[in-house]
Amino acid sequence: MEWLNIPNIDLYLVLGILFSFGAIETILGHYSNSERRKDDWIMESIGFFVVAFTKALLVTVIYIIGSTLFPSVAGILSGWTLWLAFPFYILIDDVAQYWYHRSAHEYDWLWKHHRVHHAAKEMGILTSYRNSWVYYLIMPNLWWVGISTFLGLGMAAALGLIFKQIVVTSVHSTWKWDEVLYKYKFLHPLAWIVEHIIITPAFHHGHHGRAQDDHISDPNGNFGNTFSLWDQMFGTATFTRQFPSVYGLQTDTLDKWTSQVFYPFIKEKQPESELSSGFKKVKNTGTEPLKTELDPGTYLYCQCGFSKDQPFCNGSHHGSKFKPMVVDIKKKRKVSLCTCKLTKTPPFCDDSHLSLK
Repeated sequence: MEWLNIPNIDLYLVLGILFSFGAIETILGHYSNSERRKDDWIMESIGFFVVAFTKALLVTVIYIIGSTLFPSVAGILSGWTLWLAFPFYILIDDVAQYWYHRSAHEYDWLWKHHRVHHAAKEMGILTSYRNSWVYYLIMPNLWWVGISTFLGLGMAAALGLIFKQIVVTSVHSTWKWDEVLYKYKFLHPLAWIVEHIIITPAFHHGHHGRAQDDHISDPNGNFGNTFSLWDQMFGTATFTRQFPSVYGLQTDTLDKWTSQVFYPFIKEKQPESELSSGFKKVKNTGTEPLKTELDPGTYLYCQCGFSKDQPFCNGSHHGSKFKPMVVDIKKKRKVSLCTCKLTKTPPFCDDSHLSLK
């Protein structure tokens, strides 16, 4: 694989991959039907260059630091065969990405830098580049590219970047290449094998769905980047083989592209935005249950206590380890819903609120 030694070959191939999937999306009519705002196009385009620049910067910085402080370690793994180097590189890269991505949904400070990714109301190849510059600067994967290259695994890193780009681009694309595997019963065994190894469009589109009330989406799961192995190992995998009809955030303040990309140096002026300087999540729990009558349907019960639509979820759990409870009501019924969040029978009240009095 001498072609992997061509300078910047990974960048050229990444551009080729994006162009190929972009052509497919154009043929499928994605762009002619797109409802993206101007801000969406700007931040997605800038995001690509932010990633490329950050990767080049970190590789350079790590090389300089490594050569200065650890000169004896430079190229120490260069004797490894590609058959050993590639899985070593890609598995470390992917498990690091899994935990980083998962942390971006479970910790509020990091969620603010990843939130822009989920503000996209449409999927598409450039959606994968929607993150703040800080998100990329501290992304362990980009540091791993520099470290592995310094250690002599440059060829494995280049091949890994190309392989990952194919997967990441395909699962964000509007081209749902895996649908054919679910359509025909005789292909279901193959579908099972594929989805239990690599991330598929259905698997990742579910992560971008707006909320769990469609029984397809799970924005707080399916965190994998290349392989679904980690989601399966750590209990965050949901395989539905279906695609959400609605994407984006439950509560979207339509922040400007400048604050979404350059937060915290540029912040939103509207106080209700998570990216504003004075924004702070506050508990909105109550001391009395909500007694009401619910029509048949699916409801999301808030378990974090931050929702302003108590006791129902409005998406405020993002940036915490909470997720809403899906409640299916089969027929019209009167209910007493807990608002104190102390009940042992959620979403229904068990009089735990009496302990607050």
